[in-house]
Amino acid sequence: MAELKEQEYVHRVYDEIAPHFSETRYKPWPVVANFLNSQPMGAIGIDVGCGNGKYLGVNPNLFIIGSDRSSGLIQCANEINSRYNVLIADGLQLPHKDGTFDFAISIAVVHHWTTRERRIAAIAHILTKLRPEGQALIYCWALEQNESRRGYHEGMEQDVLIPWVLKPKKPTKSVKAAPEKVDLSGIPLHERAQYVSEMKKKRRQELRKEQEELEQQQQREASQDTRYRFYHLYRRGELEEDCKAAGGTVIGTGYERDNWYAIVKSATK
Repeated sequence: MAELKEQEYVHRVYDEIAPHFSETRYKPWPVVANFLNSQPMGAIGIDVGCGNGKYLGVNPNLFIIGSDRSSGLIQCANEINSRYNVLIADGLQLPHKDGTFDFAISIAVVHHWTTRERRIAAIAHILTKLRPEGQALIYCWALEQNESRRGYHEGMEQDVLIPWVLKPKKPTKSVKAAPEKVDLSGIPLHERAQYVSEMKKKRRQELRKEQEELEQQQQREASQDTRYRFYHLYRRGELEEDCKAAGGTVIGTGYERDNWYAIVKSATK
């Protein structure tokens, strides 16, 4: 059941919206950039759920392998930079050898798994790929987004479907007003004032009807071009709980861009 829900509300959606989504993802977040720039020269790492690869080139002194479940986003990454090391892989079935990497990042990905068990498993799977002192930086959408336009806050439902409206393929036809000048030729002089008044009233009615039809058309188009993605909105402290349940030791936490983040390493190594 969980896999089917993820297929419908995560995997399929990202493949459909990949080009449009990629256009909105180009600027690295400061904490993520700082984490990458703090790694020693020559360190090797993985970006799990790399999307269009916006973090792969932040620090050219690192070797990073990016992976994503969406073939569409991996294609976008290749188009942005053909030298990126990227592959298609499920976050619960990474092909990398265990104990190989110095660091890992997974930015705004774990929240897409639909059950807590699968979210914990995803974090645990990332930790297995790290060397004994390796660290992972994990971001998840926060429930506490009081200052965001989204308006999520404590006490709201945590498992939600978030709409993504695709970029329209062509502009919707707009309503244009008719010229103000009215042809009065052939209208007796004493009837012209009433004639103009009736014509303006008729045109206002026509414009009102056209505007209503336009709004209905726009609503239909928006409905047809909207996709819904599953998110689990993490409450304060919940990401740390999941990291610990995954066998990790949390060494840093914080909040950035409506996301909670945690820096974690394996507690068993």
